[in-house]
Amino acid sequence: MIVVNTESIPGYHVTSVLGIVQGNVVRAKHVGRDLAASLKNIVGGELKGYTELLTESRRTAIERMLSQAQELQADAIVNVRFSTSAVTQGAAELYVYGTAVKIEPIVQASTVS
Repeated sequence: MIVVNTESIPGYHVTSVLGIVQGNVVRAKHVGRDLAASLKNIVGGELKGYTELLTESRRTAIERMLSQAQELQADAIVNVRFSTSAVTQGAAELYVYGTAVKIEPIVQASTVS
């Protein structure tokens, strides 16, 4: 399935819009990661535990969005966007959404010499 953050896909035209599809995940901080992050705040540097947490969350949310699109028999998802929000202290939601569409390749007329 083609997934893009643009409104169109080069080489294809949208034949029908199937609707909005979305995926989300709410994750809480891990005490071990929180301690490591506190130490990093003192010396600086990447918070790898949180980077991994976000990567896992993004992957899960995308998988859930793709599952909805497959149920609609979509060929692609266009205009994909991500959003985050705090749900409660220590927990955040990662949300991804886009428009499920049916597409067809654009057929180029051949020129005969």
